[in-house]
Amino acid sequence: MRSLFRTGLVVLVAFALTGAACSDDSSSTTTPGSGDSSGGGGTCSSDLTVGLALDVGGLGDNGFNDLAKAALDKAVADGVICEENTKLIESNSEGTNLDENVQSLADAEYDLIVGTGFAFTADGKINEIAPDYPDINFAIVDGYATACGEAPADCGLVNPASAIPNVVDLNFTEEQGSFLVGVAGALKAQELKCDNLGFLGGQTGFLIGKFEAGFRAGVAEIDPNMTVQVKYIGDTTQAFYNATAGEALSNKMYDDGACIIYHAAGDSGNGLFKAAAAGDKLTIGVDADQYLTVTPDQAPFILTSMIKRVDTAVYDTIQDAADGTFDGGKVQVFDLESEGISYSTSNTKEMTQDIIDQVETYKQQILDGDIVPPTDPTKV
Repeated sequence: MRSLFRTGLVVLVAFALTGAACSDDSSSTTTPGSGDSSGGGGTCSSDLTVGLALDVGGLGDNGFNDLAKAALDKAVADGVICEENTKLIESNSEGTNLDENVQSLADAEYDLIVGTGFAFTADGKINEIAPDYPDINFAIVDGYATACGEAPADCGLVNPASAIPNVVDLNFTEEQGSFLVGVAGALKAQELKCDNLGFLGGQTGFLIGKFEAGFRAGVAEIDPNMTVQVKYIGDTTQAFYNATAGEALSNKMYDDGACIIYHAAGDSGNGLFKAAAAGDKLTIGVDADQYLTVTPDQAPFILTSMIKRVDTAVYDTIQDAADGTFDGGKVQVFDLESEGISYSTSNTKEMTQDIIDQVETYKQQILDGDIVPPTDPTKV
């Protein structure tokens, strides 16, 4: 796997996320040669064309989609691709046109098409579309289209017979990072003399279940008697785009005693941040360092964030396509060891050094194989 560190990527992502969160611009649907990516690249000679299809929630989610867009922008800024050879498409609010977006990019013959979200496997139909376009490379963040079987739970069970040679699934060990922020949350709760935390999930299912399982296991590692309330917003991708429900469920958990809530709910998590700021409670963000991307009045309430380097995964995939080293038919896993998963320490007032030191101890135990965070919340 390509090295995950790119000089300046973290700084660029922080600025890009803040800018996206403040922008109301609609996505562009231009064809190769007209450009729509807001990079700052100078002279560019690459003829690689890249189409980026975003999941429900689109730009301004302070996380998943914004990270993918930041990677595209950096690839332009670095001259890996030319701005005029890129295209970004956002889904509609229901997420019912993911397949249409992928199909339009394929028909336009983009060299690399990236779908940001597991829904691009089934709803986006990349597993069906890709075989018809063998000369186009496809990548799915959190995907399970190739070498994974028929469901997300099968990912990691490589089956070469079912692999799609021009598709790569970019997966993450979310349970590892969630375990670490669970440890941080439990330690902070002890400081607050609180024994009640919360987990706000977006769509029910295997993927967000990994976040829940890891978080609950991390909390239990510190104190098995602590309560972790669990609320999910829904059972469709719309659950990631409902900040109103996110706020209501968060308020319910806070009212029921939670002092800290961790979310894995996409744009719906913005409702959690609103509830936390209003109620003077703590939160734990996800995907990006959300302390750096939320509004100034909300930032003090974000203890830490479970960082999922979607930006790195997308950037590296673009770089591989540009280098001619794109390797499809496989699952690429980004984990703690490769630094594709981590946690943030930006809120120095709340995320104190003593907490960080203890979290680092558990991180090392995971790296050493002494702790294996669970992926199934029913087994915590």
